[in-house]
Amino acid sequence: MVRPPLTPFERDRGELLGQILRDARADRSMVEVAAHAGISVETLRKIERGRVPTPAFFTVAAIANAVGLSLEDLIAQTAIDPGRMSA
Repeated sequence: MVRPPLTPFERDRGELLGQILRDARADRSMVEVAAHAGISVETLRKIERGRVPTPAFFTVAAIANAVGLSLEDLIAQTAIDPGRMSA
């Protein structure tokens, strides 16, 4: 099964998610947050840089928990207007 390419909106939303998680991590190291979330540092790095624009829900939930960000806050911060994203 071939996955269809991501739309520009999906790529932008992934970058926004990464930025929000990176900002919430603040001065904590990637190693510390990744260990707390139970994921690899490389996975965290890729998500924070938007290279994994559609990470698994449980991965996002674990990272959000590790940085003290509620899922409700994360949802509110990633609620974006598709019309404002790149074409």
